[in-house]
Amino acid sequence: MLQVTFIEHDGTTHQVAAPPERTLMQIALDNGVPGILGDCGGSCSCATCHAYVDARWIDQLPPVSETEVFMLEGVPDPRENSRLCCQIRMQAALDGIVVRLPQEQV
Repeated sequence: MLQVTFIEHDGTTHQVAAPPERTLMQIALDNGVPGILGDCGGSCSCATCHAYVDARWIDQLPPVSETEVFMLEGVPDPRENSRLCCQIRMQAALDGIVVRLPQEQV
């Protein structure tokens, strides 16, 4: 089993087991991590699974799709490391990934 660390905007940390091929959004929802809503069910159409991926992991992620870029344009505090968790599937290269959750999704 792989590992993911979700860090809430207030610093609360959730280290959770992450099955390969599940998206970060699914993993967060499966583990009751606050701050990941996933209102659209993972179809990249709502941005309620917005997170900031720690710099160490950025180069390991799949490229940002045009749809994801469009959705991220609507988040309140977009950053260079903003991603939608529904677009990131766990794989061995991401074991230990750290993502920080924005305050607006509380």
